[in-house]
Amino acid sequence: MTKDVILSVRGLQMMPENGSDSVEVIAPGKYYYKNDKHFFLYDEVLEGFEEKTRNMVKAAPGYMELTKDGLTSVHMVFEKNKKHVTYYYTPYGSLLIGIDATKVEVFEKENEIRLEVEYGLEINNAYVADCHIQMEAKPKDSKEFHLTM
Repeated sequence: MTKDVILSVRGLQMMPENGSDSVEVIAPGKYYYKNDKHFFLYDEVLEGFEEKTRNMVKAAPGYMELTKDGLTSVHMVFEKNKKHVTYYYTPYGSLLIGIDATKVEVFEKENEIRLEVEYGLEINNAYVADCHIQMEAKPKDSKEFHLTM
């Protein structure tokens, strides 16, 4: 995998009473591999704000970390069959969130790395949703990159 990549990060929240909500971010990023872990760095901008949020994803089989620093800040740990609790800081205030991951997988090909995470989400100790994250990284100059629905 090359250092310069294009990332597609899709998230889906399935809430029992409110249906589902999905979001997708496509951004240029940087990739490197160190100490048996994949690292991805990319920026995102929240709609209605100019400040960027710097994201770092660290992944290995059964384990993923997401660190956001900027307009929103959080350090989320997704570890299969383990629950982690952290604060999620937003422009509107902070939330205590719980993450109970049931699936954390890394799929590697020569010119593609894909991560899949499934987890239960709690806010202030109350169950909110079942969530799914799928991240795909391909070389920046890849002709195979396409949007999936």
